[in-house]
Amino acid sequence: MATTTSISPVDLMRGALKKQKLDGFLVPRQDEFQGEYVAAYAERLKWLTGFAGSWGCALILGKKAAIFVDGRYTSQVRDQVDVKVFMPQHLIDEPPTNWIKANLKKGHKLGFDPTLTTITDARRYQAACEAVGAKFVAVSRNPIDDIWADQPQRPDTKLNLQAERFSGKSARQKLADLSKALKTQSADAVFLAEPSSVSWLFNIRGNDVPFTPVALAYALVPTKGKATIFMDEARVPKEVKSALKPYAEFAGPGSMAKALKAFASKKKTVLLDAGSAPQQVALLLKGAKLIEGNDPCTMPKAQKNSVEQAGARAAQLRDGAALSRFLHWVSVEGPKGGLDEYSAALKLSEFRKATGKLEDLSFETISASGPNAAIPHYHLDVDHARPIKTGEIYLVDSGGQYRDGTTDVTRTVMIGEATAEMKDRFTRVLKGMIAISMMRFPQGTTGAHIDALARASLWSAGLDFDHGTGHGVGSYLSVHEGPARISKASHVVLQPGMLLSNEPGYYKPGHFGIRTENLLFVREAEAIEGGERKMMGFETITLAPIDRNLIEVDLLTRVELKWLDAYHARVAAEVGQLLDGDALSWLKQACASLSRS
Repeated sequence: MATTTSISPVDLMRGALKKQKLDGFLVPRQDEFQGEYVAAYAERLKWLTGFAGSWGCALILGKKAAIFVDGRYTSQVRDQVDVKVFMPQHLIDEPPTNWIKANLKKGHKLGFDPTLTTITDARRYQAACEAVGAKFVAVSRNPIDDIWADQPQRPDTKLNLQAERFSGKSARQKLADLSKALKTQSADAVFLAEPSSVSWLFNIRGNDVPFTPVALAYALVPTKGKATIFMDEARVPKEVKSALKPYAEFAGPGSMAKALKAFASKKKTVLLDAGSAPQQVALLLKGAKLIEGNDPCTMPKAQKNSVEQAGARAAQLRDGAALSRFLHWVSVEGPKGGLDEYSAALKLSEFRKATGKLEDLSFETISASGPNAAIPHYHLDVDHARPIKTGEIYLVDSGGQYRDGTTDVTRTVMIGEATAEMKDRFTRVLKGMIAISMMRFPQGTTGAHIDALARASLWSAGLDFDHGTGHGVGSYLSVHEGPARISKASHVVLQPGMLLSNEPGYYKPGHFGIRTENLLFVREAEAIEGGERKMMGFETITLAPIDRNLIEVDLLTRVELKWLDAYHARVAAEVGQLLDGDALSWLKQACASLSRS
């Protein structure tokens, strides 16, 4: 490791590139496993630029540099990054490939770390470089790891087993199913690069990264014989090794290169997902026949079995009671003054911990008051936590990780009296959420087909929101799980057992933001009398009251009111069993009927 220095990270980086005879370097936010959340040692983009968001990348040349983020972080990036050094660019509208073509010259060498860059991304960047006569060059060691003086150590946490009473299916059964799937593609093995797939397949979990209980590991799984899980064996307890001994063996990360090269030398056929496997794996498997396809664990992982579904419902109920206690607390303490975004987030965490079942939060709580609520993925700064003030909206987007399920829920509440505009916008968002909740749709429907329903009421008033309506949610895994979403861009067919969020919003920059989020299971719907097609629908499993003080009742149809009253009656009945005293009295009032007489 380098010694402590006063030289800026950018100058250190440019010096390192000069020594390696590189003209530039790609610095992604991702680690070797392409995760949304990464361990401290992998926060290379943050160390170099100061940007703390969950997605993005930077390109640095000798005299200029740019940082690319999506619409969630357009404000945050300017607050955290020196824009005189790194020019902020929109990841979608102004992609890195365009910047490469505009700024690299013939003969330039743009370096990249092949362990941090997927096969798909590497191809895209290489094509952009070749378009201007430049080269995209893989390095054997990331230069940041040599110049980051106090780079944290890699995780040394221990693996643990996810019991079958939570997973609903043994590792043996999952491996047998996987073997059948591989044979249909004439593959001898699959290389799994996604830690959530490895964790799901072998019923193991870890604590390597914040909020997501996966084991950071790769796996080579053959159709016959034992699989190999690549991770530090010192982190694997005896009971885990013993449980998996019939199906898998563990090997250190340092042995992966030799193992893959040996496998490739036998001219084996290997399936891998180019969207998640790093370019380094493709280089190590040179000589093998590679079949590029979807990670075969993705769909069965997304379609929760009956045990996982029951666990998710139990987790949502437990979590909903904790959230309801918190909302009651805010209703009492908020109008008094003295609360801020940080103290509120801490209190919500305390209520979840009091369940005795919380393993971790499922993401960093978005606790946003007033104008901060207008930032969809607001990052709470402890040192600059904004007071929660009367006359303003408070938005809290949060979730928990429990052994039986992962939760994600957003509620928007009014502190004091709401304006007519606030009520109008809140109710239009609510109408969108209810529309998705109630809808029936034929088999073969995708998230792109139904996304517009969440926006229709907003569109009718010339309004919209700039994020997807919903994402997949794991089973004590990632809170953001593929492949299905409710989004304009999602073309994955919705299948029974998928767990999705339903979270339309509205954001008025500098003033307030609104989002209401429940989780839904995709399920087969009841037959429709006279209908000709088998239909699907949603089952809402999140249970927590929606703020009546922000609802403009006259904007809701009778059908929407009926749905909302039924939902609140269910919340009062089910969550009410877990509350008592003032919290229970508050819940009953918060869930009272809104229907017109």
